[in-house]
Amino acid sequence: MSVPRRPPALLAAPLLVLALLLTGCASGAAPAKAPVGAPGQGAAGPQSDAASALRASPSAAPTPSPAEIPDLGPETLAHIPAEARQAFVVTGEEVDSNQSSAVLYSREDPVKGWEPVAGPWPAHNGMEGWTDHHVAGDLRSPTGVYPLTDAGGRLPDPGALLPYDEHPRFAVDGEGFFGEPLEGSFDYVVAINYNRTEGVSPLDRTRPLGLERGGGIWIHVDHGGPTQGCVSIPEANMEELLRTLDPAMSPVIVMGDPATLGR
Repeated sequence: MSVPRRPPALLAAPLLVLALLLTGCASGAAPAKAPVGAPGQGAAGPQSDAASALRASPSAAPTPSPAEIPDLGPETLAHIPAEARQAFVVTGEEVDSNQSSAVLYSREDPVKGWEPVAGPWPAHNGMEGWTDHHVAGDLRSPTGVYPLTDAGGRLPDPGALLPYDEHPRFAVDGEGFFGEPLEGSFDYVVAINYNRTEGVSPLDRTRPLGLERGGGIWIHVDHGGPTQGCVSIPEANMEELLRTLDPAMSPVIVMGDPATLGR
């Protein structure tokens, strides 16, 4: 007795299932591709195959991160307000040194980040160096990040963008720590907003933290020696700084010794 032969359609079914498992399936049925050169079909173009298209397209270039200010650690950078677009960075040589270097940075383009626009300039700071906890009479400059909102001086306004108070009370005389003359030191000043009220003359003596925490910390004209806590730069650089600091850019000073600024 002969065994009936299986119909061809049933024999082809397992092969069809195997083909679907190997190729995957889309949400809708797609017509089978005809071989290249089959009747009614043109030759496959370079974009007809998705994998070929991916291989042919160039990979997107990574977007560079905005530039940060060199040598500032994450803690210091975090204290720079988001709205600040000018930063006057004063870096002491050591924690107990009274000599520093100053650079003005700007970030007019947020994509590029911070860029140096002036300096480095030589500078002096407090006679005894730097401190995280400034008190009156310690002869150290306070470390930290402080807004710069007000300026003034004995001489007429050189073209400052910050509010400028010209007043004879900025006159000073006497000698510095090494016998250098102090005359002219306050010809131009920018108030550092440490323990002071913003929006008033640098001459204002209001001390929100109390008199024991010191005050009157300024950027002023260098007299060739250390200060009692201020930051001083050469007169020509002081004039340039006054003409550059722009209240619309919310300028700040970032000041301290390298170890503190690097935190």
